[in-house]
Amino acid sequence: MSDGGEPRPAIRADRAALVVAGALALVAVVIAWSTATMGGAVNYARIGPTTFPYIIAAALFILAIWTVFAALRGDFPEREEQAIAPIVWIVGGLAVQMLLLKLAGFSIATGLLFAATARGFGRGPLWFTVPLGILLSGLVWLIFARGLSLALPSGPFEQALTTIAGAIGGLFGSAG
Repeated sequence: MSDGGEPRPAIRADRAALVVAGALALVAVVIAWSTATMGGAVNYARIGPTTFPYIIAAALFILAIWTVFAALRGDFPEREEQAIAPIVWIVGGLAVQMLLLKLAGFSIATGLLFAATARGFGRGPLWFTVPLGILLSGLVWLIFARGLSLALPSGPFEQALTTIAGAIGGLFGSAG
């Protein structure tokens, strides 16, 4: 019924929200299927290792249904226009990191990812963010690879860090 004024505009389904709903449903189905086909001693108790994956799959499926209804009603707010350049910087940084990880080592590859991500978010010039990212990534590599003995890819920068860390450790001598 109308109030005598203008006719209400037809509500268009939000296509992006429908895609999100489809992705949520797909992830829910994959989790449920993967849990159902899991081998081993998974059926030894009423509440076992399959309980929480099923709960997560059910929650994702409920969210998918809820998102479909919200998309069909047009309940999502109007989104701003998306800029493609930041996405290209970040995805490009990820691609460069994956390509250089074994060749250049963790610090250089991750430092370049840091710089590309900073550029994508509109922060800092590359001449500043590349060395800063490499130094921060080198610190992370030292903590994880040397301090926690985790295997991270090493390259020339990491070998230089190891030499410097060894020389500093040698200056202080070894206790014991």
